[in-house]
Amino acid sequence: MSEIPYIVLAVVAGGLLGTFFFSGLWWTVKKGVSSTHFVFLFIASMIVRTGVVLIGFYFISCGRWERFLGCLVGFIIAKIIIMRVTKSTG
Repeated sequence: MSEIPYIVLAVVAGGLLGTFFFSGLWWTVKKGVSSTHFVFLFIASMIVRTGVVLIGFYFISCGRWERFLGCLVGFIIAKIIIMRVTKSTG
């Protein structure tokens, strides 16, 4: 069977992971500046976001570099979109 449908799904999944990661980062920064426990918030957020993304990449790629690359492309596309959206909302 062709690998292309799996790569397309990997791109979509990478986009979802990227949206989770960068939206979570944006939320953490917005909440962290006014928090009294900002160090704990930033560290916990980094661990959770990074862990979810690494586990997601691992399971999505299934040991195939093509799927991993597709996931990475989706992740980067999500980063660009989130940066533009959050820049306009301030």
